[in-house]
Amino acid sequence: MKYEGKLSLFFQNQLLHLIAVVVFLVVFFQLLKIPEFVKGEYLGYSTYFWFIVTVGNAIVHQVYVWLFWRLELHFQLLTRTLGKSAFPLFSFFFFVLIVLRPILITILAISNRNSFHLNLLISIVLLILLSIPSLYTFYSVHRYFGMKRAFGLDHFDKSFGSVPFVKGGIFRYTSNAMYKCGFLALWIPGILFNSYASLASALFHHAYIWVHYYCTEKPDIEIIYGQD
Repeated sequence: MKYEGKLSLFFQNQLLHLIAVVVFLVVFFQLLKIPEFVKGEYLGYSTYFWFIVTVGNAIVHQVYVWLFWRLELHFQLLTRTLGKSAFPLFSFFFFVLIVLRPILITILAISNRNSFHLNLLISIVLLILLSIPSLYTFYSVHRYFGMKRAFGLDHFDKSFGSVPFVKGGIFRYTSNAMYKCGFLALWIPGILFNSYASLASALFHHAYIWVHYYCTEKPDIEIIYGQD
C-alpha cells in the first residue's frame, strides 16, 4: 500500500473523534457551572481541578492508544524502532493510564462527596447492579481474553488475523463487554460517595470510550480480522 493510503488509514475517523471530544467537553463543562458539581476539595485541590484531571486522563489515554495502535498497525514504527520491547513498553503506559481512571474518579468522588443524598437501600441495589457485570467482565477478560490482547497485541502481532473472536464468559453475550459492562465500575465511586461530579465524570468516560470504539478500534478490527 502506498504511503498516502496508509496515512489516510492512520487518520481514519479521527476528525469525528476530535468533533466528539470537543462536543463532550463543551457539554460536560457546563455542568461545572452548577454549584453542587464543584463543591468540596481533596488533598488541597478543588473538585474542579480533580474533574479536569479525570477527564484529561481519559483523553490522554484514548489519544495515546489511537496514536500508537495506528503507528504500529500501518507503519510498524514501534517494532521497527524498539524491537521486542515495543509492546511491553506500550503496555506499561497503557496500564498506567487505564488504572488511573478508577483511581482519579474515586479521588473526585471523595472531593465532591455528599453533593447529593441517595437512600441507603437504593445505593446498595445500584452498587450490586454495577458490580456484578463489571466483575464478571474483568474475570472474563482475564480468563478468556487475556490482558495482552485487551491492550492491543493484535496490532503488533500479525498472527492474530487468524485468531477467532473470544466467545467465553461474558463474551458469549456481547463482543463489547469491556465497554458495555467493564466501564460500569467507574460509576461505583459516585454512588458510594454520593458525588455528582464523579457520576458526571463516569458518564464522560463511558460515553467517550464508545468514540474510541467506533473511531479507532472498529476500523482497526476490520483491517486486522477482515470483519466487524
